[in-house]
Amino acid sequence: MREVLARPEGYDILVVNDGSSDNTATVAADAGATVLHLPFNLGVGGAMRAGFKYASRHNYDAAIQVDADGQHDPKDIAVVLGGLADADISIGARFADKGNYTVSGPRKWAMVFLAKTISRLAGTRLTDVTSGFRAANTRGIAQYLDHYPAEYLGDTIDSLVVAIRSGCTVTQVPVEMRVRQAGTPSHNPAKAALYLGRSIFAFLFALTRKPSTLVHAETEVG
Repeated sequence: MREVLARPEGYDILVVNDGSSDNTATVAADAGATVLHLPFNLGVGGAMRAGFKYASRHNYDAAIQVDADGQHDPKDIAVVLGGLADADISIGARFADKGNYTVSGPRKWAMVFLAKTISRLAGTRLTDVTSGFRAANTRGIAQYLDHYPAEYLGDTIDSLVVAIRSGCTVTQVPVEMRVRQAGTPSHNPAKAALYLGRSIFAFLFALTRKPSTLVHAETEVG
């Protein structure tokens, strides 16, 4: 957080305290972030929707998600936000000819399948549709408020698929991931295989969801 706040662009930071029982909220506030307290744990989807609602109510032109594990480099925030000049949603892509981030096995198969399939849906080449480093403009934020799933991988695959089907445009920009500073990555083959199955299920399930009408309505009015 201090790295982000130290950036010359002058970003505002919102930390959603999703019912945590440790001192996360205190640490975030002491670092200079605005902390939004949820009454109880709502999960990733609920926390993300609360964050987007905050952005909408406070009339922000754009909002960007940055993971807390340190992999997302604050210097690339401007790069990802820059993608919004051409689209409603901008993805910081790990597999776009920058950096040395790699995956293998079932996890890679899932990522390749999803990237190719969602690229066709979006009408543009996307290489990293599971990246959590993404930004949205006011149209994207409005769509997220109408639909932001709480299910497994809903914050990446499901939300992106429904946004595209609802009329949001998507682009990607290359970013370089840093070494994880918190948390432990999983290299378990069984978990990787489970990820493959869940990823495909999440995509297929997203196709059954009803598209949002907010973006279409805004386009017609505009």
